[in-house]
Amino acid sequence: MLTVKAWALDGPDKSFREAEIARRDLDTHDVLIDIKFAGICHSDIHTAHGEWGTVNYPLVPGHEIAGIVTEVGAEVTKYKVGDRVGVGCMVDSCGECANCQKGEEQYCLKGNVPTYAGVDKYGEPTQGGYSTHIVVVEDFVVRIPDNIELDAAAPLLCAGITTYSPLNHWGAGPGKKVAVVGMGGLGHVAVKIAAAMGAEVTVLSQTLSKKEDGLEFGASDYYATSDPETFEKLAGTFDLILNTVSAKIDIDAYFS
Repeated sequence: MLTVKAWALDGPDKSFREAEIARRDLDTHDVLIDIKFAGICHSDIHTAHGEWGTVNYPLVPGHEIAGIVTEVGAEVTKYKVGDRVGVGCMVDSCGECANCQKGEEQYCLKGNVPTYAGVDKYGEPTQGGYSTHIVVVEDFVVRIPDNIELDAAAPLLCAGITTYSPLNHWGAGPGKKVAVVGMGGLGHVAVKIAAAMGAEVTVLSQTLSKKEDGLEFGASDYYATSDPETFEKLAGTFDLILNTVSAKIDIDAYFS
């Protein structure tokens, strides 16, 4: 067992405190990561406050993890000491069910193992990236290219994949018109990724207050949804609409 430093909470109404937690000894396909940066995701906050179900405290959140491999298990083939890597919201799955075999571990029929607030195959609670080190099965580690700084890479392990996944699945790219609803934490990443994929990007935001940012991130147009004429003018325009707004909105208005 390796004892590492972390930031933990002891309950939904508690503040973070310095803590020490145990990381398991490396199994054959595990890698040990020296965490350099961990992004702060709003789901960290929801979970920490117990808003998404029962939590076994103490809890160490964090699933936007970027760091350096410092040790590998005896049968690890994908990584070596010194590699720059990241970890997202999952750290394991059964690996055997139909969904896992298709590379869709998020739909593991036996239940995937979340990076924190879960229980691993050894029966131990999982603890996340608000810590100095983490041990993860190599299949749930991703390589971070040398041209991306680790601090910039960390949010891509959640906000990035959350927006890239649907854009990729539905074929965003040259010749496609993509609307991004909302220009917050997810929205601005969606705009940058969709533009990088070659799509023509339009931002649909409640007001025009972030228009300058949206255009700088790669959008070609920016409209205010508080203006009813927006929906009339843009009817039938888009191949894909990506909604990043957490509040309830009139989805039918966008579908039409």
